[in-house]
Amino acid sequence: MRPHKYASLLLTASLAVSALFSACSDADSAGIMRDITSTELVKEMTIGWNLGNTLDVCQADRDGDGKVNEHVEEGEEVDETLWGNVMTTPEMFDKLKESGVNSVRIPVTWRDHLDENDNIKEEWMNRVQEIVDYAIDRGFYVIINMHHDGGGDPQFGAWIIETAKDDYEKFYARYSRMWKQIAERFKDYSDYLIFESMNEVGFDSLPDTEAYALLNRINQDFVDLIRASGGNNEKRHLLIAGYWTDIAKTCDALYKMPTDTVAGRLILSVHYYTPWEFCIAGSQKTWGTEAEIKLMTDKVNLLNSSFVEKGIPIIIGEYAGGGSSAEHTYFCEYFAKLCHDIGIACYLWDNGWNFNRTTYQWSVSGLMDGLKRATSGDEYEVVKG
Repeated sequence: MRPHKYASLLLTASLAVSALFSACSDADSAGIMRDITSTELVKEMTIGWNLGNTLDVCQADRDGDGKVNEHVEEGEEVDETLWGNVMTTPEMFDKLKESGVNSVRIPVTWRDHLDENDNIKEEWMNRVQEIVDYAIDRGFYVIINMHHDGGGDPQFGAWIIETAKDDYEKFYARYSRMWKQIAERFKDYSDYLIFESMNEVGFDSLPDTEAYALLNRINQDFVDLIRASGGNNEKRHLLIAGYWTDIAKTCDALYKMPTDTVAGRLILSVHYYTPWEFCIAGSQKTWGTEAEIKLMTDKVNLLNSSFVEKGIPIIIGEYAGGGSSAEHTYFCEYFAKLCHDIGIACYLWDNGWNFNRTTYQWSVSGLMDGLKRATSGDEYEVVKG
């Protein structure tokens, strides 16, 4: 049984004190934008982690069978427990901080929380802010985005891909309306908060030139509307989605980073799940052949030559290994070290498997030790445990 009704009670209680919480935290969450570039900012990020399958949940067809996998009853609201995780707590961030994490990506899906005029419901916005504050108040770098609003199931609520392709004016009316609300809510937060334009979006049904031009247009419009939204957003560091966040596709010459009114405040976002059979599908249980290591190294080197060496910093917004704990740790440590050595920050994808959100313990043996070594700056050879 899903814990929705109980979670709703907890959420109601939480929201009852949210106004007081927000009032108390306003002084902490407001902050200055330091005179540093995005390249310098990214280098301050060491071990990154995703609060996955939490605020990004939605009523979605996750297995592609044409049916919604998890849904709420009529009259109920989608909350962060829909896909099986528990309510997020301040203690969770305390333990993450103690373990060595200093950067948190908080994916957010907004599509189930809009009224007929695309106003984000206050209860959801409050909860997003409350969790952001858990992290900000503990000194984490924080990324928020539009996550499964892209998605691959437009019949159940995903809208970015299909609407942008078919009617850009209609798309932009909603996209800008939502981002203006988010930008307004967080406009006084410091440069520890980063906005990400979207998640895993591409337009493969279009010819390549049109597909890339459309993605480039969205990213440019994102930068322009955030810069015009006032407060610290005029100089906020922004994370710009690559084409499908795929490394090879994003390194294509057709992909263009947006122009900006301030220098050095844009970061490229890509993900790394190669090979898919090992990282996600689970059909491959081991990793680390000479060919597999070369493929990983070549992809990181491609990012380096295409962007980092040209002054464009990069965040790997999601990556994950598979197999046993030893295989998973080896993959993650090897990748994190390759990236850290050239100034790329990595955020481990976690749907609840890596970090137990009830016991606040790392479930994968050796993982944090490996990531600490990888981000230490020390020269050493990564070996499988």
